[in-house]
Amino acid sequence: MTESRATNDFELHPRLLAESYPVGRMTLSRIRLMDDARFPWLLVIPTRPGVSEPFDLPDRARRQLNEEIHLLGLALRGAFEPDRLNVAALGNQVPQLHVHLVARYEGDAAWPAPVWGHGERQPYTAGGITAFLHALLPHAPPELLLDQA
Repeated sequence: MTESRATNDFELHPRLLAESYPVGRMTLSRIRLMDDARFPWLLVIPTRPGVSEPFDLPDRARRQLNEEIHLLGLALRGAFEPDRLNVAALGNQVPQLHVHLVARYEGDAAWPAPVWGHGERQPYTAGGITAFLHALLPHAPPELLLDQA
């Protein structure tokens, strides 16, 4: 895969599509809000078809992904002031490369364990999504282009 390869053949995995909401786009990635209001939780999804691991990316794209994770992590930390910020790329259930950025608090619904498999997901309401975005946007990197949908 070359650096200049178009990303127009990129398709979001159906599970990611069903379990998250669009936030915006950065140079390499689509940014989505995981649909679990218990945790401020972003997904960073590089728009490279067929990529399942960060080390499958060409050097330049891998550096770009790291920069996007860094900037969005700072935005989550600035907006929500968590005790910890968990960063993970598991891929056990969704093979498409995606990175989780999860703001965590001592005493949250899953603390101190990982968020996966703890309790029942609490879907966002429309007002909850708006509140999340209003909290995040003052801290968001200028490279984040919001989705209009």
